[in-house]
Formats: sequence, structure tokens, C-alpha cells
Amino acid sequence: MYKEYLKELGRIPSFLKKYLELDSLIRLKKVSYLCGMDYASDDIYDFREYISRFDHSLDVALITYKLTKDKKATLAGLFHDISTPCFSHVIDYMNKDYSKQESTEEYTERVLKSDKKLLKYLDEDNIDINDIINFKKYTVVDNDRPKLCADRLDGVILSAISWTKDIEIDEIKRIINNIKVFDNEKDEKEIGFCNLEIAKLVLEKSNNIDIACHSDYDNYMMELLAEITRFSIKNKYISYEDLYIFDEETLYNKLKKTNDIHLEKLIYKFENITMEEIIRIKLPDIKKRDLNPLVNGIRLKTIIDD
Repeated sequence: MYKEYLKELGRIPSFLKKYLELDSLIRLKKVSYLCGMDYASDDIYDFREYISRFDHSLDVALITYKLTKDKKATLAGLFHDISTPCFSHVIDYMNKDYSKQESTEEYTERVLKSDKKLLKYLDEDNIDINDIINFKKYTVVDNDRPKLCADRLDGVILSAISWTKDIEIDEIKRIINNIKVFDNEKDEKEIGFCNLEIAKLVLEKSNNIDIACHSDYDNYMMELLAEITRFSIKNKYISYEDLYIFDEETLYNKLKKTNDIHLEKLIYKFENITMEEIIRIKLPDIKKRDLNPLVNGIRLKTIIDD
């Protein structure tokens, strides 16, 4: 289904194509969008298909370009997840950043400024690197919750495709064909919907994903992989920086070849635990994925309440 969704987003603009071949971005093809849970027990997760951080990055760029035709914003969207480490938000759990889940974004500038070919391309296109690093200044790309942006909209669709499995391609087409940029109450550019029912549909999908993200099994598995990673760094089987250098497959295989008995037991549990064996654990507040999109410039919940 993902390939059908990608076709719905439209053709890749010619100016963007050379950037898709950069090594720093190619690494993300082997970094899962679903936080390394592709390696977890099949009894806990049964994803419909593999989706990478590269896929998500391209989606965000295409949504941004579709709505704005702004090259700088589009490139900022393409590189907004460039510093995503192996296992993605598991590393936020490891860093005890449960609520915001932004602890790894500090590496964005370092990664981008280290890519000499990227700097060359930007110079050719007369684009300042700082316009790409600071992706949060493009509110169509990234915005605070409960507002909608390209990153958040794509996240809902991708998670609904592969995890909750409660979305079909015709629904995706209706969603993509219904988005538009509005000026919100803060005079920011914000993605919204032209149709109330489509907005309600996206809110429903988002709420289902939020339930899954707060489930006992997801909390347990995210924390378990965080423990595996923390233990591996502490015992110098990998370094913290390795999370940003290796692709996920390479790093995970490295962890499986340490011959450390304790680590082997943790990985075996991660790969083989059953739903019946999941233990409820108490964690600080996990990020609430609340959403209140615009519908023709008015907040959805304002319309519903009225």
C-alpha cells in the first residue's frame, strides 16, 4: 500500500532528485519508521510492510512541495529527520525523554554540516544551509501539537498503514486530495482540511495510533529495546555516536554478535516474548498525540463543540 500512497503524493520534482542520493539520507533507508520494532517478536508486532525514515522524509518533502512549491521548505522537510538514530524514539526513551521525544534532534546541524556533497548541492542551488537546519521555522513542515503539519499528517498515514492497519488506499487518496494551507489563529501557515468528514477521519486514525502508543505492550517493548541499547553502550559494544552512523540492520546485528550472555537474554526476550508475558510497567507521561486540525480555517473541535 505504501507505494500506492507514494504515487498519490505525486512525482518527485527534478530539483530534489540529486539530494535523494546523499549518503546521509540513504542511511535512513535502513532505519525503521517504527522504532526498530520490526526486529521484535511477531507475537507483539505484525506490521503490514516495512517503512523507513527515508520513506517518511521523502513523504514530508512531497507533501510540503505539493502545498507550497517552496524549495527551501521542501528540502527542510526532506532533511528534518536526518539525525534520526537507530531505533528512533527508543533512544528518547533511553534518554528519559518520554513526553517530547526530541532528544536526538540536537544532532541535525552536525550531520548536515558534515555532508560535503550536500553543502555543494545547496551552494549550486543558492540555498543557505541554515535554512535547511532550522526546519521548525517552516510551520507547514513542523508545528506544535495539536496543530497539523506535513510531518504529523504523514506520521498518521504511515502508522495507520503499517501498525494499526485501519486505513485503505481510497481513504488516503481522499485525505491527500483534501489538504490545503490555511492561516491559523497565530497567522502561521498550517495544513488543514476543506472537508469536515475528512478531518474527522484523520482524527479517528490519529486517536487509534495514540492508543497503541500508550498500550502496555508498546511501553514494555520500547523500554526493553532502550534497555538493550543502554546496556550495549555501557559495556562499550557500541558507542552513542554509533547510533547516528550505522544503519539499523548493521547495528542490530552487531549487538547480536557480542557473546554477552545477559545481552543475549535481553535480545532473545525482545525477539520471542508473547503478548501473555508482557508486564505492565509504569513510565512517565508518554507523548500525547493529540490533534485538532483546521477545517476551512476553523479548529475541528470548535466546530464539533458548536
